[in-house]
Amino acid sequence: MDDINQDRRRFLGAAAVAAAHLGMLARADAQPARTTLPAIKSGTNASFAPLKQIDAGLLNVGYAEAGPADGPPVILLHGWPYDIYSFVDVTPALASAGYRVIVPFIRGYGTTRFLSDGTVRNGQPSAVAVDIVALMDSLKIDKPILAGFDWGARTANIIAALWPERCKAMVSVSGYLIGSQESGRMPLPPSAELQWWYQFYFATDPGRDGYDKYRHDFSKLIWRLASPKWDFDDATYDRSAAAFQNPDHVAVVIHNYRWRLGLAEGEPKYDDLEKRLAQAPVIMVPTITLEGDANGAPHPDPASYATKFSGKYEHRTITGGIGHNLPQEAPEAFAQAVVDVAKG
Repeated sequence: MDDINQDRRRFLGAAAVAAAHLGMLARADAQPARTTLPAIKSGTNASFAPLKQIDAGLLNVGYAEAGPADGPPVILLHGWPYDIYSFVDVTPALASAGYRVIVPFIRGYGTTRFLSDGTVRNGQPSAVAVDIVALMDSLKIDKPILAGFDWGARTANIIAALWPERCKAMVSVSGYLIGSQESGRMPLPPSAELQWWYQFYFATDPGRDGYDKYRHDFSKLIWRLASPKWDFDDATYDRSAAAFQNPDHVAVVIHNYRWRLGLAEGEPKYDDLEKRLAQAPVIMVPTITLEGDANGAPHPDPASYATKFSGKYEHRTITGGIGHNLPQEAPEAFAQAVVDVAKG
C-alpha cells in the first residue's frame, strides 16, 4: 500500500508539472463560458477599450483586446482599406461569450510601426502572415481561432495552410484567397480586369502619388464600390480612415499590389514560403467561409474553392445587401460563425 501511495504521489506530481507546462495550450482549447450571442446590430459600438502596444517580430503592434485573459483566443484580421473598426461590434459580442479577442492593426495601419527604419516596407502576403505569427508568440497565444476578410482572410488562410498547428479554426470571408505572383500575371476577362482597376492604377507613379494625396477620398470610394448597399455615415468611415495616416501605409499598400503583378520584388527571406503558397495548399483546419450577397469587390465563387478545405467545412452566404466589409455590416453573422467554428 505504501508503494502504491508513493506511485500515486509521483503520478500526481508529474501531472501537475505537465498541466503547468501546457497551460497555454489548455487555454487555447478551453470552451467559453457561454456560446449564445446577444443580438448584434451594426453600428451599436463606436470605440474599443484603450489600445495596447507590443513588440512582435519586425513591428510594434497596436491592438485592441477584450474578454477574459484565460478565454479561448480569437484574432480578428482586417484588410484594405479598412482597419480594426471593422470588428467594433463583433469584439464585445465575442468577449461577452467568454473569448479573449485580439484585434491588431496590420503593418502600415493605425498605431502599428516598424521597429527599424531600415526594414523594407513590404506588403507581400507572406510577410503579413509572419507578422501575425510573431504577434501570437509575443502574446503567448499558441493556437487561436483566426477570422478575417480581405487581406485579413488571406493572412488567416496562409497561417492555416503553412502552420496548421498554430490555428485552431478559421472564419474566412470570400473563402480561399491564397495566390502567387504567377497567378497574378494571368490575364482575366475584361469584365474581371475592370474590377481590379485600382491595382493597375497603383502600378503607375501617378497612381502611387494619387493614392498618397487622396488616400481619404480614394478609400472612401473603395468602400462605396465594395459595399454598394451599405449606408455608412461619415463618422463611421472617418474612424477607420484615421488608420490610413500611418507613415508606412502608402508604401505597404502599393508594394502589395505591385508585388501581386510581379512589378515589385519580394524579400528573399520569404521565398520558401511563397513557393509553398504557389502550390495552392489545401487547408485542413475546421473552416467556415462567408460571403455577402452584395459584395462589390472582386471575389471568387464559393464553388471554386470548396475543395481547398479538407477539414470540417461549411459555407454561408449572408443576405440582406451585405457587401465586402462583412464583419462590420453583418456583425452578428460573423460573430456566430466564430462561435460555431470553435466547436470544430
